[in-house]
Amino acid sequence: MRKILNSILTGIRAVERFLVISINLIMVALYTFNVLVREILPQYSSTFAWIDEATRLLMVWAVFLALGLALERGRHVAVTTLLERLPKIPKKIICLLINTTGIVFSCYLAWLGVALVKFVMSTGQVSPTLGLPMYWLYVAPTIGFILLALRYGLELIGVNDRHNKPLLVAPTAKAVA
Repeated sequence: MRKILNSILTGIRAVERFLVISINLIMVALYTFNVLVREILPQYSSTFAWIDEATRLLMVWAVFLALGLALERGRHVAVTTLLERLPKIPKKIICLLINTTGIVFSCYLAWLGVALVKFVMSTGQVSPTLGLPMYWLYVAPTIGFILLALRYGLELIGVNDRHNKPLLVAPTAKAVA
């Protein structure tokens, strides 16, 4: 069972990393192009007003897609001074409480995200310059919190342990097997 979970997680991780890297590269290219147009050909800058909106939308997606990756690597902001000094059993109990709270909170926020997406879909609201349906902006947190809940769940069953052995690099096929 653990092997199957590890292979699924490896696939999810690869997709997340690809998307986050791609989004960041696209944002850099768009911002660079936008600055060049404003400095070299200012008369055309209004034509590319959509770039600012597009990069803000992409930034939201990058942040929420990276939530799970950051958690499994132990990169979320945390105060661990007390946790690191505790004996093994109390440390395990606190980690269990942290992960349980994390999964409950993430699932609740994902549920709220679904409700928000449904509401925004019903309004038919579109973005001002891109003309994209605005619900796409609210799908990102929903997916991000689902991915975060997945990572907390995997912590609960022991597939990853960010408190003792955070995953710093993606495991190779040999390391997973």
